[in-house]
Amino acid sequence: MAKWLVKSEPFKWSWEEHKKKGVEPWDGVRSAQALNNMREMKRGDEVMFYHSNKGLEIVGICSVVKEFYDDPDDPKSGLVDLKAERDMPRPVTLKEIKADGRFDELALVRQSRLSVMPVPEKQWSQILELASRDPAS
Repeated sequence: MAKWLVKSEPFKWSWEEHKKKGVEPWDGVRSAQALNNMREMKRGDEVMFYHSNKGLEIVGICSVVKEFYDDPDDPKSGLVDLKAERDMPRPVTLKEIKADGRFDELALVRQSRLSVMPVPEKQWSQILELASRDPAS
């Protein structure tokens, strides 16, 4: 299964709101590259939820429960349904990720405006490792 990261501005749609809803369509994506990434998402894929603009941190993990489908409200976009699964053990900040050379090629670092991106399995595991340790260490 593939791994992904989606970005949301917390004042528009936060991790807390997503957890309350449980399952929610991921909408508002217009970038061709991000939409192509959404088209590649498969049921059961895991997705990191990232707060952009304010927070700048990975805060939770979702899973894909419905694969790409047309957005009935926006013919230039599409949707995938994401289910909130669990909080990160602790948020992992963009600052931490950028300071760690293992992530230099991660789309989150290289393509800061991309809202839906793949996360290679090795880097996924490394991000989870960061989330499980004290940030001061």
